[in-house]
Amino acid sequence: MEEWNGFQGEKWRKKVDVEDFIINNYKEYKEDESFLVRSTKKTSKVWSRCQKLLDKEYITKVLDIETSAVAGIDSFDAGYIDKKNEVIFGLQTDEPLKRIMNPFGGIESVKQALSSYGYQMDHDIEQNFEEYHKSYQDGILETYTDSILKLRDAKVLATLPEEFGRGKILGDYRRLALYGADYLILRKKHDLTRLNSNMNFALIRTREEVAEQIKALEDIKWMASRYDIDISRPAKNSKEAFQWLYFAYLATIKQNNGGINSFGRNTAFLDIYIERDLANGTLTEEEAQELVDQLVIKLRFVRHLRKNEYREILLGDPAWVTESIGGMYKEDVSFVTKTSYRFLNTLTNLSSSPEPNFVILWSSKLPEAFKQYVSKLAINTHVIQFVNDDLIRPVYGTNYAITGSASVVKLGSQLIYYGASINLPKALLYAINGGKDEITKEVMIEGVTPLTGTVLDFQQVLKNFVLVLNKFLHNYVEAQNIVHYMQDKYAYESASMAFLDTVSERKMSFGITGLSTVADSFSAIRYGKLKVTRDEDGFVTNYQTEAEFPCFGTDSDKVDKMAFDIIKIIAKEIKKKSLYRNAVGTISLQTYADHVFYGSATGMTPDGRAALAPFAPGANPVDGKDNKGAKSSLKSVSKLPFIGVCDDGITNNISISPTALGETEEERVTNFMNLISEYFQNKGQHLNINVISKQSLQETDRVPDKIVRYAECGVRFNSLSRSQQEELLSRTFHEEL
Repeated sequence: MEEWNGFQGEKWRKKVDVEDFIINNYKEYKEDESFLVRSTKKTSKVWSRCQKLLDKEYITKVLDIETSAVAGIDSFDAGYIDKKNEVIFGLQTDEPLKRIMNPFGGIESVKQALSSYGYQMDHDIEQNFEEYHKSYQDGILETYTDSILKLRDAKVLATLPEEFGRGKILGDYRRLALYGADYLILRKKHDLTRLNSNMNFALIRTREEVAEQIKALEDIKWMASRYDIDISRPAKNSKEAFQWLYFAYLATIKQNNGGINSFGRNTAFLDIYIERDLANGTLTEEEAQELVDQLVIKLRFVRHLRKNEYREILLGDPAWVTESIGGMYKEDVSFVTKTSYRFLNTLTNLSSSPEPNFVILWSSKLPEAFKQYVSKLAINTHVIQFVNDDLIRPVYGTNYAITGSASVVKLGSQLIYYGASINLPKALLYAINGGKDEITKEVMIEGVTPLTGTVLDFQQVLKNFVLVLNKFLHNYVEAQNIVHYMQDKYAYESASMAFLDTVSERKMSFGITGLSTVADSFSAIRYGKLKVTRDEDGFVTNYQTEAEFPCFGTDSDKVDKMAFDIIKIIAKEIKKKSLYRNAVGTISLQTYADHVFYGSATGMTPDGRAALAPFAPGANPVDGKDNKGAKSSLKSVSKLPFIGVCDDGITNNISISPTALGETEEERVTNFMNLISEYFQNKGQHLNINVISKQSLQETDRVPDKIVRYAECGVRFNSLSRSQQEELLSRTFHEEL
């Protein structure tokens, strides 16, 4: 095939196998960043236009909303930012930053979101959807049990706002560039012909879904044709590879309002095309960087229409357009390429930005120059995350990517059903108060023996805690099964699924919030000589300790083991459950600001946390309790089990004063690299590091676009709510390692 001239390897030519294509053709780069170039004049003109639009959006919150059309792969005419100077084409709608209505998730939620910005849905669309179309949200709310609804209202569990697309379903968008739409359609049709026996419910559903995927691929071809581009065949050069890849991704964000719209792992793949074009003289380094810069501009313009409740739980307006960079191929060979550098160079050429969400697949064996370059950028921009490639790769292979912040999927052959989290400290307080809610005093869990006396017995509390937790998990599993059944039925992500194998592995993620608060509370009960104060109804109103007790984040095995054991209890219970479509259950120790959302509805806890105060995010120690230095804090988190238990992600967010890393840039970079490597050698999975002082955050009025890592995403500090800002400022800012 002409488009594949110069490419090596045979296996990938005979079947869809992007990994084999990359392994046979990519070129590792071990040198430094000195080859990088600035943006071209074309890109500068496009970005200048973008900055004006972004400044206006920052003030108005929403630039525009399309109210006369709804979400769909081919629902909009071609849209441009600056057509004369763009080299990568395509927008979610026909104008930059215009948002899409997605009533397939829930029309009432769309109407609420529109109203909050002063818009109103087209009358005919509203009438047609209300009369003829059942939404994902309708199906969920009709099917939730009274018990689920009761626990949801008490902020015990949240399965995400009902209109929220489940996210984390990451297609291998590289397939469109390598094979073209027609071949992918042919393969899906071949799969359909093989699904033709024993027409049971599961097979019928799968046949219908594959048919939807074929239709999605046809729709993507029509979408591309609006830009006079034919994607039926494979990409024949770098520009087409970038464009085809982006069109595949664009289709998914046109169709689905997912809070997590990850991009994949594309730098080595794209570098193959660039290297071929550079070698044959049809591309210059400036043009290569231009392609990267303009693709990243498009990724920075991903937007969805969301109501205010969404912003409270999921931190403003994130998209988590995650691009995974780096990682190792084998013991002494990495996947670092020049295009790995080119993508990160956009943080210089286009200024730093929360999106796309760059995640470095870190190994101590990555090229030294690359580690130094990444570390400098991370220290200066606060927009880079890290995950442990040496921990992940032996289990997931070399063709994995991060979706969201720390969730791992095998690209093209695995998907995650995600569903927010449960409020772990509530389970502890219900255990102490006989199944009653500490805020409303309403009985929430039947059959829990009330604890009496002024001193809590550790074993009795633990017994009740496990009982309550199992009741929580029963409802959580039922809610998740309902959510994903209804998503498949009423808001199926056919565009994303079209770039997955027809038979793919499924994981179902169960998030837990407030782990460190519960671990410290059990430590207080066991070691702190804890006494309680009760009201006239016997309800606990206050906790006081008479002795010091070890806290999570100080590298104390006593309390760290408690955190570990709590996770194992949850994992054991989930494994007993029957999950939707035979998914494999896994735990997520991540947070999307639900640590603030849940904390605001939770009473005082035995560790001394005040009523209604936020929990620590993700797997973090409680704010201020990790007071023995950054390394001790990291050591506690690294003891939590990832493989086979929490392999949907164990996120860790840490803030370190610049002076703690050293006085010179060279010292800071070296210590930064060593800190990451040491944490990952101890089996830590994910790390966000803010190298920043608390004072500099308190003075952000002078730097209004200051970006920090918060709740696993980069965010402008001034875009956080006041309560979120205060929570971030209350965290430990380590002054020493």
